[in-house]
Amino acid sequence: MNKFSDLYEFIDFAKGNRKYPENTANGLKSSLKIFEKELNLDELNSVNLVEDNIEEIFINVVAKNKDKNIGSLNTYKARLLKVINDYQRYGINPSKIQGWDIKPHSFAKSKTFKKDTQDKEPDKPQISLSDHINTPVHKIELSLRDNFKTVILIPRDINAKEAKMIKSILDSLVAEMN
Repeated sequence: MNKFSDLYEFIDFAKGNRKYPENTANGLKSSLKIFEKELNLDELNSVNLVEDNIEEIFINVVAKNKDKNIGSLNTYKARLLKVINDYQRYGINPSKIQGWDIKPHSFAKSKTFKKDTQDKEPDKPQISLSDHINTPVHKIELSLRDNFKTVILIPRDINAKEAKMIKSILDSLVAEMN
């Protein structure tokens, strides 16, 4: 007869054969421990009986673990059923473990890594925003205070004399404030 304690040995066996990663094996064992506390003697001696009575056992688990989230308890139940299913497929006859194909994780499928290959088109040369827009002025926006923005438009072809004139106007505004 297949005892509940055989499930622990099966998890270790599957982990040793690289069918369960270590973190998965630990999670599965945690599920077994939570449910094991609620099993009667007959259920401890029969994995099939645990599977048949899973709903009644789950009700007892929920009642005894009111401090745990029901979603977490459902996860533990699903893990227990997974172990039982895997055990019935591969644990009763260990030679079948060779035919156990591991499903790749869904995140492994969705991520594709670009290999170092030559691009079909070379990168475009970088251009400044003003060159791209092809405007006759440079626009400078400054946020000086909350809810107050200053916009300065300067011709692209500004010369030194014009720049000094703009500077002197700004300097005179500062002098008036002092």
